[in-house]
Amino acid sequence: MADKMTLEKFEEACEIVGKVTNKTGLMYSQCFSEQTGNKVYLKPENMQLTGAYKVRGAYYKISTLTAEERKKGLITASAGNHAQGVAYAAKKFGAKATIVMPTTTPLIKVNRTKNLGAEVVLYGDVYDEACAKAYELADEHGYTFIHPFDDLAVATGQGTIAMEIFKELPLVEYILVPIGGGGLATGVSTLAKLLNPKIKVIGVEPAGANCMQASIKNGKVTTLPTVNTIADGTAVKTPGSKIFPYIQKNLDDIITVEDDELIAAFLDMVENHKMVVENSGLLTVAALNKLNVKGKRVVSILSGGNMDVITMSSVVQQGLIFRDRIFTVSVLLPDKPGELARVAETIAGVQGNVIKLEHNQFVTTNRNAAVELRITLEAFGTAHKNQILDALEKGGYQPKIVRTSL
Repeated sequence: MADKMTLEKFEEACEIVGKVTNKTGLMYSQCFSEQTGNKVYLKPENMQLTGAYKVRGAYYKISTLTAEERKKGLITASAGNHAQGVAYAAKKFGAKATIVMPTTTPLIKVNRTKNLGAEVVLYGDVYDEACAKAYELADEHGYTFIHPFDDLAVATGQGTIAMEIFKELPLVEYILVPIGGGGLATGVSTLAKLLNPKIKVIGVEPAGANCMQASIKNGKVTTLPTVNTIADGTAVKTPGSKIFPYIQKNLDDIITVEDDELIAAFLDMVENHKMVVENSGLLTVAALNKLNVKGKRVVSILSGGNMDVITMSSVVQQGLIFRDRIFTVSVLLPDKPGELARVAETIAGVQGNVIKLEHNQFVTTNRNAAVELRITLEAFGTAHKNQILDALEKGGYQPKIVRTSL
């Protein structure tokens, strides 16, 4: 059992973890490099067999257990990715696994965890509530608890990512790492500083779940009253107490990211890299524009890609609206033949693409005076949207932007 994090432990973990992980080589990002003025590389842990980096810590932790501890059965709490990591690792070691997951966990993560042979218990709205239930079940049945982040062996396993980064890019200067409870950030920052004390390791949290930032500011582990973020994998109220001293020592800074920025990052990743990365994994991409440096070698760790189709479609839709690629405009026009055709011609004249029309004759008591036409359009971006609005204004329609509902 790892009682402290040493270079020897990390080297041992690399050898053990290498047996069950896919090689996730660094990808140079031309588009993010051009956007930021840095040399940006992506570490695509979303390409792991379980869809996330979590299998590293889970497998290494279980490898350090005694046969007796494994025989008792394993239990953990997870928002999804650690669940799959533990389920997969337990199967490899021939151990029974029970996973407690928040009721808000995406269906894809629940089903994949079940498919790996684990028993799933859905409980609570956030990770912290699921974790309390898991401890309760561990006491009741004598299971061995595998903590998703507040465990030095788990964090050591996660830190193997840093070893791979250094082997591939020895002159790396910045590493961006997502933070939920802090296990990944602990492992990566600790090993990175052991290999190169001058490197900068920056943690990234959702603005609505910044428990580590609050803890560092207060100088002690701090529990947030609530969390609110679309990054479900990092929606944690309380960071780990065992790993907190390592974070205090080795993490150089923490950046927070708003949900809107994650939505934009999802769109960028799909369109420019043809990859699906979940919201928590996109924290390090959204944070790239917040680094106040230029010309540096930067690695963004993409922690996972387990996103269900419904969430994905919602994020894409919101991303297109956020980027002014889809918008809805309301115009009033007389209820007489030819008016709709005239509006359509005006929009076509500036290459606008109509994707939805709503015609409301009851917007005024005198429908001959005016009826409302709500037009949902596809545009190339903000400049094109403004061009369409200008054309409608010149056509005498007095366009008004309204909320888009697809």
